[in-house]
Amino acid sequence: MKYALMILTSLACTITAAWAGTDDAPTVVSNAEAIQLVQTHADYVWTLVSAALVFFMQAGFALVEAGFTRAKNAVNIMMKNLMDFAMGSLVFWAIGFGLMFGTSKTGFFGTTGFFLSDFEVGGDPWVLAFWMFQVVFAATAATIVSGAMAERTKFTGYLIYSAVVSAFIYPIFGSWAWGSLFNGSGWLEGLGFIDFAGSTVVHSVGGWSALAGAIVLGPRLGKYTKDGGIKPILGHNIPLAALGVFILWIGWFGFNPGSTTAANKDIAMIFVNTNLGAAAGCVVAMIVSWIKFGKPEVGMSLNGALAGLVGITAGCANVTPGSAILIGAVAGILVVFSVLFFDKIKIDDPVGAISVHGVCGAWGTLAAGIFNIGGPTLKIISVQCIGIVSCFAWTFCTAFILFKVIDSTMGLRVSAEEEIEGLDSTEHGGNAYPDFLGSH
Repeated sequence: MKYALMILTSLACTITAAWAGTDDAPTVVSNAEAIQLVQTHADYVWTLVSAALVFFMQAGFALVEAGFTRAKNAVNIMMKNLMDFAMGSLVFWAIGFGLMFGTSKTGFFGTTGFFLSDFEVGGDPWVLAFWMFQVVFAATAATIVSGAMAERTKFTGYLIYSAVVSAFIYPIFGSWAWGSLFNGSGWLEGLGFIDFAGSTVVHSVGGWSALAGAIVLGPRLGKYTKDGGIKPILGHNIPLAALGVFILWIGWFGFNPGSTTAANKDIAMIFVNTNLGAAAGCVVAMIVSWIKFGKPEVGMSLNGALAGLVGITAGCANVTPGSAILIGAVAGILVVFSVLFFDKIKIDDPVGAISVHGVCGAWGTLAAGIFNIGGPTLKIISVQCIGIVSCFAWTFCTAFILFKVIDSTMGLRVSAEEEIEGLDSTEHGGNAYPDFLGSH
């Protein structure tokens, strides 16, 4: 140890002597610039690593949706999730990013930045890192819709509405709440709206779009009997769905903490809140389903974890860990009764996307105001309510019109024969499990 200290001391003296003989000795200004450069590089790395984690959520959504639906539609589920990101990336580059984050004089949508025109060779590349982080969010909102409309949607119709969600529906509301994160200025954020990582901006947009789609499509064949009964249509692979939930849980550690877009100490509390919200939602949903059905139901428990994650997404940066548990716990209760409610009114949602993302997204947004770490006020809660209602009004109405237009032109739903045969064969000419051709 003594010799190591001697070597380090000698090295320090040598460097000091070298600096003393030159004009490049460090100054307060040069040290500050160097420190700032390190911080800037760390911000880039953290933001892009987080973007990669959020992209990995596409795999999680694909597995959850495939697992909760029948084997004869697994290829179709994978194709839809693949196209959500591939097409979503292109339309968000061309249109969505500009609408969401371009310069806005009205506070309703951006008017610059289309086709990533804010990027200039040799200029500040932050727009590229920021775009990459935002495009994975846009794809998430589109993917949410897939699960609620699974097993009976035409692939061509799906491609149209997936593109429109990423290019128009999601970015417009996003500009209202998040526009100032880049060049915009949204009217909703101007009121003080709190939605740090997107309980409403991402999840409720996806959930309310899913509700509109499920209503226009109608239920799967055989889901509801003539006498008003409900026939369960079981998913073909619960282990696959469970793996998807674990992947989504991991991805959320990019989704929420990554929304800082900065490598700083704030991410510690966001990480903890995110995990506690998910854990509470999972445990409480299991308990509620156990009481309700007499057994700890796995589907409800898995959706409980997702409900807790969605619920804590809005307030992950402005509530305490104790509050995160309460928020997640309420989400875990809500998701069970919401799934049962939509089934009762005959809105068929194979994976529970409307309940997890729409309902629990609204709850999480309200909870961000109720459990605000600085104390709730009537103004804060009122603004949260305005955000929730405006999101539903904008998203549900535009999505409903979109689905109606698609349905009346090219058609939104496959024929009864195609639905019975399975979309893997009729839409894609494939089979996810060729060794088990009789498996439906």
